[in-house]
Amino acid sequence: MAALGWLTPRRRSATARSVLAGEAAAEAARKSSLEAESAVAETEPEEPEFPVVGDERAAAFFDLDNTVMQGAALFHFGRGLYKRKFFERRELTRFAWQQAWFRLAGVEDPEHMQDARDSALSIVKGHRVSELMSIGEEIYDEYMADRIWPGTRALAQAHLDAGQRVWLVTAAPVETATIIARRLGLTGALGTVAESVDGVYTGRLVGEPLHGPAKAEAVRALAAAEGLDLARCAAYSDSHNDIPMLSLVGHPYAINPDTKLRKHARARDWRLRDYRTGRKAAKVGIPAAAGVGALAGGTAAAVALHRRRR
Repeated sequence: MAALGWLTPRRRSATARSVLAGEAAAEAARKSSLEAESAVAETEPEEPEFPVVGDERAAAFFDLDNTVMQGAALFHFGRGLYKRKFFERRELTRFAWQQAWFRLAGVEDPEHMQDARDSALSIVKGHRVSELMSIGEEIYDEYMADRIWPGTRALAQAHLDAGQRVWLVTAAPVETATIIARRLGLTGALGTVAESVDGVYTGRLVGEPLHGPAKAEAVRALAAAEGLDLARCAAYSDSHNDIPMLSLVGHPYAINPDTKLRKHARARDWRLRDYRTGRKAAKVGIPAAAGVGALAGGTAAAVALHRRRR
C-alpha cells in the first residue's frame, strides 16, 4: 500500500504537468499564428472587391492595339483588303513592314501610325461604308479573332459580369473598332472617324486621329454624357501614349506595357498585367490628375458614339 501511495501522487503530478505543457503549447501556437497573420496583413493588404458589382456609375475603357489584340487592327484590316484586291502588292509590303515594326517595337509610333492611316484612307476612298463594314466582319474572323489576348478579354468580361459598361478606345477606324467590340460582347467603341458623304468615304478624316490626349478627352466627354464617375472607372493600355487616359480614372491598368509606361506605372503603384510572357504583378495606387489636350477630337468622338447609342 505504501508503494501505491507513493506512486499515486506522482502520477497525478505528471498529469498536471502534461495539461500545463499542452496549454502552453496551444497558446504559443495560437500566438505564433496570430503574429503570422498580422505580418501578412501588414505586407499584403487585402484589396477591396473590384470591379464592384452593380456600380452603374463605373465603366471600363480599353485600348485596342497590343492591349486587347496582338498587333495593330489597322494593319490586319489592310491585309484583308489586299486579299480582296483593294490595292497592289507594293502597298501590302508597306503594311507588312509597319506590322512587323509594330510587333517588334511593341509601341505606337505616331509617324508609323499616321503613315498607316494615310494608306488606309487612300485605299477606302470612293468605297461605300456599308461595303467596308461587311468586309470588316470577314477580316475579323480571318486575321483578328485569334489575336485577342485571353487575359485582357477576361478583364473586360469581369466588368461586364459586374454589370458595368465596357468601351474600346482606339486610334483605329471606328468601324473596325465597333466590329471588334460587338464580337467581344462589349458596349461599344470610340475610334477615329473617316469622313463619308452619302455613305461613301471621301478619303479624309473628321478632325484628328483618336490618339494620345484625344483618347482622354473622348473618355471624359463620354463619361459626362453617360453620368459616369471617373474615379470609379478603370482604363487599360499598353502604351505610354495613353497615360492621359489612364491618369483620368481611379483604376488604371498597364497591360503588356512598353518601357515608358511600365516605369510610369511602377512609380505610381498602378496595376500591371503582362500577358506576353505570363508575368503578372498587381499594384494598387491612386492616379494623378490628367492633363488637358486634344479636346475637340476627343469630345467629337465621344459625342458621336453617345448619339449613336441613343
